[in-house]
Amino acid sequence: MKSYPQRVRDNILPLSVAGSLPDAFEEWSFTDEMVDHEQPTETCELCEHEELRYHFRIRNALTKNTLWVGSQCILKFNLSVFESGLRLSPLAAKKKLDRLTQQMRLESCLRSLRTLVVAENNDILANALEYYEKNKALTPKFAFVVFWRLQRNRIDYSPSFFKIELRRSKHREDLRNMQTDRVHLIWSALSASQRKVAKALGHTAPR
Repeated sequence: MKSYPQRVRDNILPLSVAGSLPDAFEEWSFTDEMVDHEQPTETCELCEHEELRYHFRIRNALTKNTLWVGSQCILKFNLSVFESGLRLSPLAAKKKLDRLTQQMRLESCLRSLRTLVVAENNDILANALEYYEKNKALTPKFAFVVFWRLQRNRIDYSPSFFKIELRRSKHREDLRNMQTDRVHLIWSALSASQRKVAKALGHTAPR
């Protein structure tokens, strides 16, 4: 079995002009093209890491060859990431890739919600979709109904991709008054700080 460094060299050097690393990496940049495969079934064409859900396309400026890779390889090997024609710093590049990943997660949530609304002619679900499109988050009440019905209709979704709105006192009060088993259904969508709020409101973490 090839070592990690050997896999990287074997996959990128034949597609580059430079004959050694890290010179070859300087020829490659992120194209701003991404794919959400919806399941972690893909492989990075650079390091051969498996079980990737997201692919990011990189291109060699000299040979025009391309590879579909994971975002971590872009960052690990400091491949060029541009914004408005300027190469970003490593920190700014990470922020851009994180932002693009969040956008793909938002789109995944919207796809699941839209599929649900088509499956059920329900005003509550239609209102939840409209709310999510506008606010990019669900209220606790909306989240429970949406997750419940997604499961009931066997529609694929990723609970942790959804965001829950807890800034308003009304939403925190709604969370307080929810049955704990219902809170557990939306627990994966709560951030670490929101889980602390849920516990302060009298709920326990799922076991």
